[in-house]
Amino acid sequence: MRIATLLAVAAVLTLAACSNDSLDARQSDPEVGLAGAARTANTLLPPSEEILQFRPAPNPERNAYFGDLHVHTAYSFDAYVFGTVNTPDDAYRYAKGNPMDHPSGYAVQLQRPMDFYAVTDHAMLMGLVREAADTRTEFSRYAVAEPLHDINAPDNMNILSLAGRGSAFSDFLPATLNGLLDGSIDRQLVESVTRSAWADTVRAANDAYNPGAFTTFAAFEYTSSTDERGNLHRNVIFRDTDRLPAMPFSRFNSQNPEGLWRWMDTLRAAGVESLAIPHNSNGSNGAMFQLTNWAGAPIDNAYSEQRLRNEPLVEITQVKGTSETHPLLSKNDEWANFEIAPYRVATKLYSEPAGGYVRDAYLRGLAIAEGGVLNPYKFGVVAASDTHTGANSLAEENFFSKAGMLDGTAELRGAIPASFLYGTIVKWMDPGMITEVDGKDYLATSSFEYWSASGLAAVWAEENTRESIYDAFRRKETFATSGPRIKVRFFAGYDYPAGLVDSPSLVRTAYDTGVAMGSDLAANGGRAPAFVVWATADPDGAPLQRVQVIKGWLKNGEHREQVYDVACSDNLEVNPDTHRCPDNGATVNLDDCSRSADVGAGELKTLWRDPDFSADTEAFYYVRVLENPTCRWSTWDALRAGEEPRSDLPATIQERAWSSPIWYRARGG
Repeated sequence: MRIATLLAVAAVLTLAACSNDSLDARQSDPEVGLAGAARTANTLLPPSEEILQFRPAPNPERNAYFGDLHVHTAYSFDAYVFGTVNTPDDAYRYAKGNPMDHPSGYAVQLQRPMDFYAVTDHAMLMGLVREAADTRTEFSRYAVAEPLHDINAPDNMNILSLAGRGSAFSDFLPATLNGLLDGSIDRQLVESVTRSAWADTVRAANDAYNPGAFTTFAAFEYTSSTDERGNLHRNVIFRDTDRLPAMPFSRFNSQNPEGLWRWMDTLRAAGVESLAIPHNSNGSNGAMFQLTNWAGAPIDNAYSEQRLRNEPLVEITQVKGTSETHPLLSKNDEWANFEIAPYRVATKLYSEPAGGYVRDAYLRGLAIAEGGVLNPYKFGVVAASDTHTGANSLAEENFFSKAGMLDGTAELRGAIPASFLYGTIVKWMDPGMITEVDGKDYLATSSFEYWSASGLAAVWAEENTRESIYDAFRRKETFATSGPRIKVRFFAGYDYPAGLVDSPSLVRTAYDTGVAMGSDLAANGGRAPAFVVWATADPDGAPLQRVQVIKGWLKNGEHREQVYDVACSDNLEVNPDTHRCPDNGATVNLDDCSRSADVGAGELKTLWRDPDFSADTEAFYYVRVLENPTCRWSTWDALRAGEEPRSDLPATIQERAWSSPIWYRARGG
């Protein structure tokens, strides 16, 4: 059995074994589908009492809070197969700064606790593989469960078990689904497992919630894909936990994300507020941001309204690559080739860039609006880890990736050559799972070498509470980073005074007389707006090199974009002809990953005006902040092992942050 069989688990792609018609037909089932929304107001556990002794007062000028809204634990079918036994409670303890055991046998710990965290286990079969492995349970008695018995017992936690795990699970999914459809597996038993896992997830979030200090959200992942294996996954985040659905919505209910939105709308009508966050559009094969709906019809106002209502945010980066833009889409952007993962999720199939990247989606939204239809792609940005160990891995220098036993070592990640024994075995089993680089054999069991130490979601909110942070999500006053805790503020207005960026009342004035990131800026009699751009470096990260504003617009119906450097480090000045800062000379010593001293900035801010502004042209603007170069995780792995870094991977990267856009509305509304 190929080791690669296990890798298909992550995308739930074996669902193709069942027809989409048979799955979607179940939407009419009052116990399972959309008609079952009447069950969604079940009361679960009340929020925990506030336990912070000295809760800080709310800050009307808002604080930056950093967190992760995409975390898997043992309740996710793939995570458990990857060796993860950590629970939602363990994940929240880790987020607060406590150590956690990694499936590969070492401890991991954050250098700094998170401000907010959400466990988002897969809704589909939530808890079921864990149940199958536990021989004390009723479900474990089914024949489909037997190959999974005790897979995470101590004696089975070794690399030699990977092929057997893949073989067992590659059969489990289709067999379980077929058993549910033909009645040979008790659907009520399976649902009871998911109900229990979901209730425990909510309970853990409530137990860990500490208003003013640490925020948690009840959440889950809706895991779907196109028939061509284009990723359509979303994380669903609930505002509070007073009233929640008894069961999360899964691909069992509908393969079509529009079905998820209808379910969320039904919940909202019953007073249960939530939002969905698409992720890995880079692996969607262009399906995430299409110009048509699921049925292939042109997008109309009803579609746009529903999508905007339910999906105000998108993940712009995470472990499976960055989805800002692609070199084929942004040929004049020197920084477009950042942590590009070229494949559809859990495959080696090429993923079409058009329709799969955030900047392209913003441009597509302008084109849709120019045709007289409401823009469906006016979303803010966040980032996440998508960890499947309960622990996010954000630092290049101690990256442990996300898939537990599958990628928990430098060898398995493809950063160092395969050992003689393991490489020989893999080459014998499947020569295609080896990549030769510079005369050395590297494991190529997945696309792990393209994965990233990323990322963090960030908000500007009055206080660290569910209500305040969720409200920031809704108004899209969010930004994203590739891992460091860079802070970004972005405002636009018409009456900002020239010296505003040096004023102690900068933030108050920016809010009072303008708009913040995530907002529309209406035209004002042909006047050109001014933009407040302010970035501060992570004190534990590299200094900042430059701050940029990315602008997108249409000209004669064609996509146009421009990257403007607007603030340079080291007292350098932007060239007005090229819109670029000079090179600040920052370098990295690849012998030890040390970097230039005394180069770069701890803070960059400016009041910027678009030199190419046209009052009659609809446009979007967002900020991108670039650090000085640092070593990529694969370089760190190689140096620690005494190996040369792979020549086909970037030796260094420039960590970065992105703001949500401001949309200039030439025609208002």
